[in-house]
Amino acid sequence: MLCCPLDQLPLTLTDRHARCANGHHFDRSREGYWPLLPAHFKRSRDPGDSRDMVRARGRFLDQGHYRALVNAMRTLLADAELPIGQYVLDAGCGEGYYLHQLQQQLGWPAHQCVGMDISKWAVRDAAKRASAITWVVGTNRQPPVAPASARLLLCLFGFQCYPAFHDVLAPGGELLLADPGPDHLLELRQLLYAEVQHKPLPTAARAEAAGLEAVAQQRVRYRISLDAAALADLALMTPHFFRANAERRAALAKLESLSVQLDVVLHRLRRPAI
Repeated sequence: MLCCPLDQLPLTLTDRHARCANGHHFDRSREGYWPLLPAHFKRSRDPGDSRDMVRARGRFLDQGHYRALVNAMRTLLADAELPIGQYVLDAGCGEGYYLHQLQQQLGWPAHQCVGMDISKWAVRDAAKRASAITWVVGTNRQPPVAPASARLLLCLFGFQCYPAFHDVLAPGGELLLADPGPDHLLELRQLLYAEVQHKPLPTAARAEAAGLEAVAQQRVRYRISLDAAALADLALMTPHFFRANAERRAALAKLESLSVQLDVVLHRLRRPAI
């Protein structure tokens, strides 16, 4: 299922090495993931989430604060099939929490699951979380996977590149999107910004314009109560913390607890079978 990021030829994998027919060679990392992001694909020296952001997100998610969201994803995908020879690709997998949870809850074979992220720190932690899943450092703009090969593609709060997603999906394959709703983490944003921007409810219009058909939609809303440690992790795992000034960060650090609104819109779409 993996392809050479340089010429899109299939990769032949052994336990430690990958090679394409043109001789491009990639070594599996000591942590167990495949580094398939060439230097000229990067827009910075160390793209994606930092080590601190990844670790904060891992701690936060492992406490179960987003478990109800995972349950909603599981229900939305309950009838999705995963035939032999096809696979699930989590594009922007982060530290692997969502893919691992869905793989376990829906009974997907681990060897038919691939997680990809542009952050090497995220993929390192994902490989430690679930070593039986295939983890890749790569970019959603040019996924190093075979065209028309993915039965199911996940993009859960990740960078959305719909032309690439359409090309990666097999005919009849499906895409699950998770986007923040207008009130997502509203209380946190009110603390960190002088003025909070209220965005409209996210739609799947861009995905549909790329040739994908809407199948289902669900809005998931609930509140979570966070202590100081969980609140600090939530702030650090989002871009909001880095956009706030020092005074507002300090005010947030003084809080002992906070009730926060979660507001997420899930879209399930399909590439037409013909």
